[in-house]
Amino acid sequence: MTVRRPSKPWRVILTGPDVNAVSQHTSEAKAYTFLRAALGPDSPAEQARVEHWEDGRWIWFDTMTGEDIVR
Repeated sequence: MTVRRPSKPWRVILTGPDVNAVSQHTSEAKAYTFLRAALGPDSPAEQARVEHWEDGRWIWFDTMTGEDIVR
């Protein structure tokens, strides 16, 4: 049995004291656009983990915090 590639092979997982959310995206650029907005100065999210679908599973790609975002 083969595992199909998802239509949105990029995902961002946001975490923080009052947030735990997952958002899926069609491209790396869209995932990072979302990440920059989600880790803004007024956001309750503290960290974002970026994952990419590869070889039938989600692979860690990057982890960022609000301090990593260039404003």
